Amino acid sequence: MQGLTAAQAAQAKRNIVPRRSSRSFGAIIRANVFTLFNLVIGVLWALILIFGQWQDGLFGLVIVANALIGIVQEWRAKRTLDRLAVINEAPVRVRRDGRDQEIHPQDVVLGDLILLGSGDRLLVDGEVVESDGLEIDESLLTGEADPVHKRPGDRVLSGSFAVAGSGAFVATHVGTDAYAVRLAEEASKFHLAHSELREGIANFIKYVTWLVVPIGALLIYSQLRNSADFGTAITGAVAGIVTMIPEGLVLMTSIAFAVGVVRLGRRKCLVQELPAIEGLARVDVLCLDKTGTLTAGGMDLDEVLPIGDGQGDGQSGRATVDEALAALANLDQRPNATAQAVQVRYPAMPAGWAATASVPFSSARKWSGADFGERGAWLLGAPDVLLDGGDGYERAATLASTGARVLALCRTGDLAAAERGDPDTGVECVALVTLKQRIRPDAHETLGYFARQGVAVKVISGDNPEAVSAIATGLGIPDGHRAVDARTLPEDDPDKLADMLAANTVFGRVTPRQKRQFVGALQSRGHTVAMTGDGVNDVLALKDADLGIAMGAGSPATKAVAQVVLLDNAFATLPHVVGEGRRVLANIERVSNLFLTKTFYAIALSLATGVLGLMFPFAPRHSTLVNALTIGIPAFFLALAPTLERSRPGFVPRVLRFAVPAGVLCAAAMLLSFWAAHSGTSTLNEDRTSAVITLFLTTWWVLILIARPLTWLRVGLVAAMAVLFAGALSIPFVREFFALEPGDISNDLTAVGIAVVASAAITLAISVTVRLAGTLRP
Repeated sequence: MQGLTAAQAAQAKRNIVPRRSSRSFGAIIRANVFTLFNLVIGVLWALILIFGQWQDGLFGLVIVANALIGIVQEWRAKRTLDRLAVINEAPVRVRRDGRDQEIHPQDVVLGDLILLGSGDRLLVDGEVVESDGLEIDESLLTGEADPVHKRPGDRVLSGSFAVAGSGAFVATHVGTDAYAVRLAEEASKFHLAHSELREGIANFIKYVTWLVVPIGALLIYSQLRNSADFGTAITGAVAGIVTMIPEGLVLMTSIAFAVGVVRLGRRKCLVQELPAIEGLARVDVLCLDKTGTLTAGGMDLDEVLPIGDGQGDGQSGRATVDEALAALANLDQRPNATAQAVQVRYPAMPAGWAATASVPFSSARKWSGADFGERGAWLLGAPDVLLDGGDGYERAATLASTGARVLALCRTGDLAAAERGDPDTGVECVALVTLKQRIRPDAHETLGYFARQGVAVKVISGDNPEAVSAIATGLGIPDGHRAVDARTLPEDDPDKLADMLAANTVFGRVTPRQKRQFVGALQSRGHTVAMTGDGVNDVLALKDADLGIAMGAGSPATKAVAQVVLLDNAFATLPHVVGEGRRVLANIERVSNLFLTKTFYAIALSLATGVLGLMFPFAPRHSTLVNALTIGIPAFFLALAPTLERSRPGFVPRVLRFAVPAGVLCAAAMLLSFWAAHSGTSTLNEDRTSAVITLFLTTWWVLILIARPLTWLRVGLVAAMAVLFAGALSIPFVREFFALEPGDISNDLTAVGIAVVASAAITLAISVTVRLAGTLRP
């Protein structure tokens, strides 16, 4: 039990596990450079360089811009996540040269003697050599929620965690040889994983890709048939195909997610999975664990109130109570918060109190105890669990109603029988112990924010319902005075449980299994559930919730399964967390409307020109100019702009209701403008200039509709785009570069008039589709 020597540790195999909190720099480069979009645009760009003019190949710069912006943003997110992942890693307690010390997880070596206490996560495999009531939860490996008692000689696996007692084990497999190393890596992995938002965008892109092939072939055929100049035909066809591809949509989505990670990282909030950003916005029920969330870490011992024999024996009785409390508090080498509060007043183990057997505290039992031989067997825990009526029970209920945390100190005739839960154990209350909990100073303001945002709060605690109710009432939580004792809730009827959760806000005496059931019941009613917690008893619920939020001071196991970790334990960070998620989703929807409006007007234009056998109404350089001013530049700012809009389900239908009518009407207006100009005596460039004016004005109006509500910054953005386009029309060398010839006043005024009418039609069409969708919605 002396552990390895320093010399032995230096020569042993280390627990080296590559950190997977982010992709490697090489993987980031490959993911942003070798994409389907870059391949398609690269081929089209090569065709323009071979058969057209280089000015029409400006759209090829989007390959460089997409890759550089994507690489830079993901690299920033990688650095943030790697830095926060190091902060989030809990040290490991080992014994070397006979001395206990804390070391970094990667410094653990094969053969190390690793010490365990409640809440510690096992990072390597091993064999137990010492157990003092050690219980291991292996649910993350086996799916079984019940903790397993471990005795010397038993095997323990990485990925599990201690829930009660203490002990030690010798590391038998470390690094990549450990059983659950893949689970340990996945806990803080950076990845652009599955989400409703990304799935919707992926579906858009998939269908557009299938449309590009036949429409592109039709467009190429029609342009070749209508033009004696092969280069002009290829240029027109490429203009239509390039415009159909929403090349920046995936980039903007990735940037918005990555920037969200960086922004939250600055607030000491570690987002361990990027899809959690989306989950933040969709949350409508927040389950709070009182201890460590509404209340600050740690407690203070307030009063010790003898009862019965403890009171009747005078000074000797009080001395026995004090000694029993001191003995129980100093029994565990890794005391929990309750024992630490008692230790402040009783810092040393009293003489003559040697334990012959002990039962460590667990959230399922809600008490701990020990047999001290001739001194008797003593229990310390929840009064409503240990007591069944009597003076102690009544006084405990009265004290708990004031908001104090109350424990019962009891004698028992048989510790083993009490552990088995035998009803005839003979538990006698000797004293009540009150502890003062520290309310977080930011709790009231934070709860008010969620109330204003329409997020329902459920306080779920293992404490006495009256105590939980008193704190909830003091914080102004609705219906906080009506606390429900979770022991009265239905165990095997999810519908009734969901009804109780809908009708009530505060719940006490909730077991770890029930917390998990609560999450499932709320989800069954269509809620998106976030769960906060810091203790081992919260792990299963955090794992099942749509969004698990752990406190930085919580147990390593809790932080390992949560998607979000508040590293500085600031409850006030949660509004920023939810706000960041809502900002990302609302802005990505705006950006999607912009890009897909472009896609649909390009599809409509390509079909019309292909079927009617017309020349394509603009060149690639025209598309580059208009798309940059009405989509590319605005999308970048809109994707990162602040917003307080709530996330709503139905992302794909809403985008289609906007983009399809807007895109079709933009195409119709542009085609009409081109046809009106082409029927006169003007040149092809003049005709295309008229069409480009119509296209810019209609898509500029779409940008205004999308940017609503119009803040001063958004008005400035929209106005700046109009000024830039006016500059492109009026500055000679810019006009020449983009092949713009606004010389025919009649055609240009006609183009403006058509754009005004089309803009009004777009506004009306979108309004009608939105109202129609509202009437059809059940």
